[in-house]
Amino acid sequence: MSIPFSVAAKPSTIRTNRKPCCRKYDVIVRSELTMAAKHRTTTLFPQLSNQGVSVADLHVQEVVEKQSQTTNFDTLCSNFKPQFEPSFLKDAYEMCRNICAEYAKTFYLGTLLMTEERQKAIWAIYVWCRRTDELVDGPNADYMSSAVLDRWEDRLDDIFNGQPYDMLDAALTDTVSKFPLDIKPFRDMIEGMRMDTRKTRYKNFEELYLYCYYVAGTVGLMSVPVMGIAPESLIPAQSVYNSALYLGIGNQLTNILRDVGEDALRGRVYLPQDELGEFGLCDKDVFSGKVSERWKEFMKQQIARARFYFNSAEEGASHLDKASRWPVWSSLILYRKILDAIEDNDYDNLTKRAYVGRTEKFVSLPAAYSKSLSIPKTESHPSFTRLM
Repeated sequence: MSIPFSVAAKPSTIRTNRKPCCRKYDVIVRSELTMAAKHRTTTLFPQLSNQGVSVADLHVQEVVEKQSQTTNFDTLCSNFKPQFEPSFLKDAYEMCRNICAEYAKTFYLGTLLMTEERQKAIWAIYVWCRRTDELVDGPNADYMSSAVLDRWEDRLDDIFNGQPYDMLDAALTDTVSKFPLDIKPFRDMIEGMRMDTRKTRYKNFEELYLYCYYVAGTVGLMSVPVMGIAPESLIPAQSVYNSALYLGIGNQLTNILRDVGEDALRGRVYLPQDELGEFGLCDKDVFSGKVSERWKEFMKQQIARARFYFNSAEEGASHLDKASRWPVWSSLILYRKILDAIEDNDYDNLTKRAYVGRTEKFVSLPAAYSKSLSIPKTESHPSFTRLM
C-alpha cells in the first residue's frame, strides 16, 4: 500500500521532550518518528505455540477477554478523557475519512451505513494500520530499521495514554477513549512489521499463519469492538472474534497469492517452503516466472486454503451489528474475486497481477448489502481445525 502520510526516521532531529499535540496548528501530518526508542531485545521469529496451542489463537483469547470487559472499560473511560478542541477533532477525523475514501474506496462505501461514531473510529483504525504498513512497504521503506518500529510502538503507547503526536494519532486517541480497544492487536501488528524486516522465507504454513495473524488478523480484532456484535446474536463473542481473525488470514493469504511475482522481485517468497517442495518446486521456480503444471497444482491448493478461511469467516460476519456488516461482506466477496482472477489468469501470478475491475467492484456491492441483511443464526457451529 502507499499513502502520503509515511513515517521516516531522522536521527538528526531526535527529540525526547516532545509534548502531545492538542492544538490544530501543532499537527505534523508527516509522521516523523522523532523520539528516542526504548531498548528492546528481539528474536528472529516469535514463538509459534505454547503447550500445543497456536500463539495467534492465544492472543485472540486474551484480546477477547480484555475487550469484552465493558464494566472495566466504563471505569477506565471515566479516568481517560482526552481533551481536544472540537474543531481540531473534527478535522482529524475528516483527514482519516479522506484517506480511507482515497485508498479503500469500496470498504469506505461500506462504512457509510454505520453510525457516525463507528464510522469515525473505523477510519481512524484504518489510517493507523495503513501508516504502520507504510513503514515497511512505503516510499521510505529503504530507511527502515528496528529503531523506527520501536519509536512507532512508543508512539502507540502515547496514543493509548492520551498523548497523541499528531492529528491522525489524535483521532485514534479519541477512538480509544470511546471503544473498548485493547492495545495488544496494535502492538502485534507492529511485530508483524518487525518480522518483515527479519524474515523473507516461511518454512511451513504454521509460520506463515502466525505472520498473517500479526499483519492482518489483528485488524479484525481491532475492528470488532467498533463494529459491535448484534444484540440478537447468541453465539459466544469468541466465535465472532475468531471469524474476524479468519477474514484477516484469508485476506492476507490472498494478498500473498496476488503479489507472488512482485514479492519475488524484492527477493521475498511468502509461500510455505515445505509445500513448494511437495510439488517439486523451490524458490528458483518462483524467480523464473514460468507457470508450469506443477505450479498450477500448487496454486490450486493455496487458493483452496484461502477460500477455506473466507468460508470460516462468514458466520461471524452475520453476527456483527447489522449496520456494520456491509463493509465486512464487501471484503469477503471482493477478496474471493481476486482468487477467481488468479484462476482466470491460468494461475499466472508470477508475471501478472490479478485484480478486480472498478465495474465489477460496484456490481458486487448490492450482493454484499444483501448478505449484510441476513439474520444471525442462533446455533453456534463447532470450532474447526485450521487447514495446515
